[in-house]
Amino acid sequence: MDSLLDILSWIFLLGGGFLGVTGALGLFRFPEFYTRLHAASVTDTLCASLIILGLLLQATSLMMVFKLLLILLILAYTSPTGAHALAKAAVHGGLKPLTDELPPEPSVAEPEESQGESPSIP
Repeated sequence: MDSLLDILSWIFLLGGGFLGVTGALGLFRFPEFYTRLHAASVTDTLCASLIILGLLLQATSLMMVFKLLLILLILAYTSPTGAHALAKAAVHGGLKPLTDELPPEPSVAEPEESQGESPSIP
């Protein structure tokens, strides 16, 4: 049972670490502020949650569990709130999101109906 908890804990810890690295890469790879903010905030919240869950499985005392749960609660509340505040400040400051303007689709011309006789079918 102890080795099962260790394996599960390492899965959470490695998953959280992977999400942290992908969030950091998103900060460099995405083209503009809003997509970078999304990459940072989503992966930050999930990364921290997975790491804390992995640490919870390794906790040896009730006080340690309480402290980790308190940290998880604070992070789950403040991280999305901070990202929302940053996005709202950017909108208020006039920062426009990067949009991919698609050219309008050409309208398909209706086939003209013949004015006279209908074509005969041989």
